[in-house]
Amino acid sequence: MFFTRRTILFASALLASAVTGAMRPGLAQNSGDGGSVVVFAAASLKNALDGIAAAWQKESGRSVKISYAASSALAKQIEQDAPAQLFISADLDWMDYVAGKGVIKAESRSNLLGNSLVLIAPNDSKVALDIEPGFDLAKALGDGRLAMATVNAAPAGKYGKAALEKLGAWDSVSSKIAQTDNVRAALLLVSRGEAPLGIVYKTDAVSEPGVKIVGTFPADSHPPIVYPAALTSKAGASAASFLAYMKSSKAKPFFEEQGFTFLQ
Repeated sequence: MFFTRRTILFASALLASAVTGAMRPGLAQNSGDGGSVVVFAAASLKNALDGIAAAWQKESGRSVKISYAASSALAKQIEQDAPAQLFISADLDWMDYVAGKGVIKAESRSNLLGNSLVLIAPNDSKVALDIEPGFDLAKALGDGRLAMATVNAAPAGKYGKAALEKLGAWDSVSSKIAQTDNVRAALLLVSRGEAPLGIVYKTDAVSEPGVKIVGTFPADSHPPIVYPAALTSKAGASAASFLAYMKSSKAKPFFEEQGFTFLQ
């Protein structure tokens, strides 16, 4: 069964409640060192970062509250004075954006992780593709749609569009794209069988038993996938401590288990 716009909206709404952790007004009272460390992180980081936060909380006795969403949405919220103390973006552009607004501590910025881009299908799919220049993605889609994060804003969507353009497949599928708010919503559509194919990060595919990887995009088909992290202007000592923990050998196994490349 293929999905309608209503299904796309349902997937995005479900992810908004289950993944994004939208910020509540009262959370602003917890900024600085008077309460929880508030982290804004790309949706694709959820599995790894939840584990890291739990480990740090147990070790330090301090708490972490994490809001997951598309990097574009989080950057805009930070610009509008959301209470984030730490921002982890899924691309360099949105970190550059908040840096240009003067809302991060430039000296704290570093490239934390790398990732790769894959094509996924539901587990029972018979699709088999070699992702190379001229590959026939439109034929593989048939009458279905390709689930992707927003191609002009969300990092995963931007990487995916760049790869399809480089490989000569974009024009044939551009009218068949089902765009979602973030990469986890695209993953959900494929895992539910509502989309026959989707483009997500390798780490998303690893986290979802309902999908399988049917191809990996060549690294040179899109800009390098880099996750930068930085403290915001609201950060205090606790946020700096959590950032240091994320960059340490204690956090490395959590990231690598999910398929990230640890760049520290």
